[in-house]
Amino acid sequence: RFTIDDTSGGEPCIDELQVFVGDENVALASAGAKASSSGDFVHPFHKLEHLIDGQFGNGRSWIASKRAGVWAQVEFAKPVLIERVVWGRDRERKFADRLATEYRIELSLDGDKWKEVASSKDRRPVKHVETSIDNFELKGLSPEEADAVRAEVARLREAEEEQRRFVSSSRVYAGAFNQPGPTRRLYRGDPTTPREEIAPGAIATLASLSLQIDAPEQQRRLALANWIASRDNPLTARVLVNRVWQFHFGTGIVDTPSDLGANGTQPTHPELLDWLACELMDSGWSVKKLHRLILSSRTWRQDSRPREAGMNADASSRLLWRFPTRRLEAEGIRDCILAATGKLDLRVGGPGFSAFEVELENVRHYFPKADYGPEDWRRMVYMTKVRMEKDSVFGVFDCPDGSQVTPRRSRSTTPLQALNLLNSRFVLQ
Repeated sequence: RFTIDDTSGGEPCIDELQVFVGDENVALASAGAKASSSGDFVHPFHKLEHLIDGQFGNGRSWIASKRAGVWAQVEFAKPVLIERVVWGRDRERKFADRLATEYRIELSLDGDKWKEVASSKDRRPVKHVETSIDNFELKGLSPEEADAVRAEVARLREAEEEQRRFVSSSRVYAGAFNQPGPTRRLYRGDPTTPREEIAPGAIATLASLSLQIDAPEQQRRLALANWIASRDNPLTARVLVNRVWQFHFGTGIVDTPSDLGANGTQPTHPELLDWLACELMDSGWSVKKLHRLILSSRTWRQDSRPREAGMNADASSRLLWRFPTRRLEAEGIRDCILAATGKLDLRVGGPGFSAFEVELENVRHYFPKADYGPEDWRRMVYMTKVRMEKDSVFGVFDCPDGSQVTPRRSRSTTPLQALNLLNSRFVLQ
């Protein structure tokens, strides 16, 4: 029995568990051995039968159902006197994650009483493993063989030194700093008919940046930034507050988030919008404090149960007499499916994953994946977006593709949504 108590990250993976009597591996299914485990990771590439099939590599490996407190065991056709046990994560050396770092090996004659015969306690910690070419010993070699090894090591040292020279080249940070040329009024907007030169500024009905006609670029950028974040310009804080409110309640205080002007709708709670905007500016533009302010309010914490009087007066809950109900978005649906099945990978940061297979020709062609694995079971916020292509499973849940910019997602109900949740390869796997 091979028991694993911790790994370098993720559920442990073993490509082959070998048990030798002399030169014979008795832990083979072809030799009558049987494998069992405390629980298996469900994936077409990673199966319990791969543990004793005599084949190496990640594509023919076994993964446990959870990270710690798991075991795999092999029952032999008859009692044997074991000489050594050999195991590996991926002997093709393509993957180094999911490595068992704390483990123990036990033997039993009856399957009830177990005796520990080896463990990771006397092994060098994984993080301290030396990979230098100097980490070797010359034992049991003839003088000629030892000289050949030393010569090879010397050659490798020279190659490493040459590599260091290539990667340690000088770095230069260069840029072209040109001042903007003159800006002229264009007669009827025609670029071929320039008229008088004009000074840099904002739309006159909104603000005046008070810049000279020859103001350098730095001053122009700084003046624009100061005007955007000025307390005399309430639009920036109002728009930001309205977007944050929309993310929490499904609809903003102004339900046209990209138009808080005369062409947009009126705010349902104008005083609340202005008060939150002032709180945001007074807090030093801290979005975290804004979130805390909204989420700790009675309005956000109230339940969504309907009342007859409220439904008659405001069925859409725009006046916030109850918490407005809304559909779960695509990301939440996918993450909840993974969480419910125990497969959700909660690691934070690092590279994302793709929902597509890429075929390289003159350009990249993207095809939806037919099979999914552990690398696809991270939260959907880590899924890379492909322009003009929707995720084949959750794209029908109003999740826009990477070519669209939208202030608010639509909410639809279609038969494809139900069919994808019943029959898609992702859900079935």
